[in-house]
Amino acid sequence: MTDVSGGSAHAVRTVQADLAPPSANMGLVSVFRRRYLLRLLVRREVSARYSGSFLGLIWSYINPLSQFFIYWFVMGFLLNLHKDVPHFAVHVFSALIVVHFFIETFNAGTRSIVRNKGLVQKMAMPREMFPVASMLVSLYHVIPQIVILLIIDITYGWTPDAVGMGAAVMAIAIIMMLGTALALMFSAANVFFRDFASAVNILTNFVRFGVPMIYPFSIVPERFHGHTGAYLANPIADAVILFQRAFWFTVPGGKQQITTHSSTGPAMPDHLFQHGAIALVVAAVMLVLAQLIFSRLENRIPERL
Repeated sequence: MTDVSGGSAHAVRTVQADLAPPSANMGLVSVFRRRYLLRLLVRREVSARYSGSFLGLIWSYINPLSQFFIYWFVMGFLLNLHKDVPHFAVHVFSALIVVHFFIETFNAGTRSIVRNKGLVQKMAMPREMFPVASMLVSLYHVIPQIVILLIIDITYGWTPDAVGMGAAVMAIAIIMMLGTALALMFSAANVFFRDFASAVNILTNFVRFGVPMIYPFSIVPERFHGHTGAYLANPIADAVILFQRAFWFTVPGGKQQITTHSSTGPAMPDHLFQHGAIALVVAAVMLVLAQLIFSRLENRIPERL
């Protein structure tokens, strides 16, 4: 192409290049680089959940307490399953916190992109932000549940220890990464087929029975005929036992469960922290894979919404 104005010709180079989509090269790192947007999304989610509610944040205490009393009354009182489990209330509730955190992250994260389709279509932002925000909202609701657990523990004379607190942090980290990984994959899949949201509801029903919550770990070796490795391959089960190590085994009268055995099997697995470390690595690998899968699908998300 030439320009003949002014009696002189100048060569003009034309470069043809595809415009990169707004979300190109944006992953989980970009999500936390835009922390201000993430904070706004989390506040928006929390505010929307309690909008028009008389009790507001108190519901975050009522919901886990209601589940706890149902399990305690049915499994502990009616079926008398707590007779061989010291401090059965603490055993159930410490596991319930981890399970509830995972289920809420997985369910809300799966629906997060479809629920925020207006923002996804209009704003140039990392679309991973929506499942991550759902996880952080779920983590926000873990705080009042831990407060309730601490009150129950203190009434039993519980005192924290460094190893137990490390176990609790490891458990939360496992669920944060695992829940976010699954939320990333299923949130993208749910855009293409809404059936995935219903499938997640069914899958999470099995989580409560795949971890030692309404039953103690001591029955697992007998039921699995000593093959506890298969049971502990479930990262959620590892996270639950780690959390129980922090808030149940350290309760006076329950600490002896670490070294003593019931009539069926050990009260907790050997090499618990090794299992926890493996679960942490597995969750991290799944998070990386989920990011790769999400990156391949995200550019097709707006048109499918």
